Amino acid sequence: MKRVFLHISFWFLYLVQDALMMFVWMEVAIPELKGKEAVLKAVYTSIIVLIPKLILTYFILYFAVKRILNKTASITWVTTAIIVLLFVCLIMYRVIFNYYVYPVIYAGAVKIYPLLELRRVLQALVDVGFVTGGAVALKLLRIQLAGKEREKNLIKEKLETELKFLRNQTNPHFLFNTLNNIYALARKKSDDTPETVMKLSKLLRFMLYESKNPSIKIGDEIKMLDDYIELEKIRYNGRLTINFIREIDDDAEQISPMLLLPFVENAFKHGASESRFESYIHIDMRLKSCLLHFNVENTKESADNNPVTENIGLSNVKRQLELMYSDYDMQVKNETSLFKISLTINLQSHAKI
Repeated sequence: MKRVFLHISFWFLYLVQDALMMFVWMEVAIPELKGKEAVLKAVYTSIIVLIPKLILTYFILYFAVKRILNKTASITWVTTAIIVLLFVCLIMYRVIFNYYVYPVIYAGAVKIYPLLELRRVLQALVDVGFVTGGAVALKLLRIQLAGKEREKNLIKEKLETELKFLRNQTNPHFLFNTLNNIYALARKKSDDTPETVMKLSKLLRFMLYESKNPSIKIGDEIKMLDDYIELEKIRYNGRLTINFIREIDDDAEQISPMLLLPFVENAFKHGASESRFESYIHIDMRLKSCLLHFNVENTKESADNNPVTENIGLSNVKRQLELMYSDYDMQVKNETSLFKISLTINLQSHAKI
């Protein structure tokens, strides 16, 4: 329906322009023709002469262009067909003027030239070619814009799919680690097992519902981190010192869900769980004027100075950062007995995939 409306609008505007041109031209050719009669004759003439223009235009739009784009016919064959039809339409154009417009509409007041008189044929070519060329140009422009829009949508769908894949990787990974914690408590027949299961259920509820949103309040993200840390504290008892400092000027500021969890999870997995001695994890989160600074520092075994290449954790979240934020910086420091991650994000640079 929209396409029909656009076509009708195009031809209406063209008819107005063509009738105006015809009116001006006939006013010079027939000075005695004035007023309403001149306007009506100009409109009538424009409508009659529109026939060959419509034939050529829609042949090119829905036959020639379609076959060239779909590669169902050779360019030579299509070009030949256009040239033949153009010649036919020019003859039709000249016949309409010589045998109807001039003798009938204008009652012979305008001199009639030979049908194939060169100057008149060229005039017909310009008239027919102008509207046909304009219509074809608009069609090709629309096709190009539609192609760009399809390409944009395909890229968007690809990035959305990749982001969902990354998040779906993170969730089972987090669940796997937490279930291991519960398993260890259950084997010890610890009284903390029921509480741990309850905390895990809260985290699962968060993962099922909140993490599907494109963004959540940073206050909710912090609450989720608190719950995760509480789970880990049950596992490590007093062997691990955990400090979580936060200075947030706006709890309602939006952030991509579960973006910060892999950093904390990495500190437990590659720091505390691999250390045979007392260890610590320091987490420092500061948000001011939409600029988030998030630092995680943890001890590790001195012998473990190899680069952290854990695919599902840090590399996963790094790719999420690339997809979700245009303004961020992540620094990783891997020293002899210390591992530190420093992340800075401008939360207002959240990308629209």
